[in-house]
Amino acid sequence: MIAKAVLFDVDFTLIYPGPTFRGEGYHAFCTRYGIDVEPSKFADAVASAAPLLNGPEDAPYNAEIFIAYTSHIIREMGGRGPNVDACSREIYEEWAACQHFELYDDVPAVLQTLANAGIRIGLISNTQRCLTSFQSHFELQGLIAATVSSFEHGYMKPHPSIFSAALERLGARPDEAVMVGDSIRQDIEGALRVGMRAVLLHRGETPPARASELGVPVIRSLSELPNLVIE
Repeated sequence: MIAKAVLFDVDFTLIYPGPTFRGEGYHAFCTRYGIDVEPSKFADAVASAAPLLNGPEDAPYNAEIFIAYTSHIIREMGGRGPNVDACSREIYEEWAACQHFELYDDVPAVLQTLANAGIRIGLISNTQRCLTSFQSHFELQGLIAATVSSFEHGYMKPHPSIFSAALERLGARPDEAVMVGDSIRQDIEGALRVGMRAVLLHRGETPPARASELGVPVIRSLSELPNLVIE
């Protein structure tokens, strides 16, 4: 799987949420709005809300998708009352702020290795976050050749046009590029649909069976990626 270009998802591939977006963080947000939630219910609430992010494949970017997702989490944590929507909107806005996130330890060295090998690196993210600010905040300047956010582009992964836009900016054909991400539907299936190759990053124990059905490699750390894409 030699590649001219490698495209990365951002959230839960390169970065992960810090305390602000965990149970106690949600509790702090909700407390400011007079909403009582149970932090220990956060993980189950997130799992319950996840299907809300899988809208129609041709869906344009819509902040209300993420606000509904956040409101569902709050309600599953026990939150009730007229301020749930306002609280959810603040959480949505704060999600764009890089200081609330941490970079996975394996990211800087892997990106540098790929860049040193002449591979062009791109980012595709279903986010309203400024990806230029993302690069400067995490000191990745000079490593990323192109970025496309769904907020900027207008459509969300897995819509084919967002992958095509990133490939055009990288100057690569679909068959020359590999998509790396943690979502089967948004990252892997979306990339395969436009003729790209794909690698599923699954940092947990048991990867989804769908990865095997699709015939895509599964890695548990980005440190495994260079051996797959560098000649």
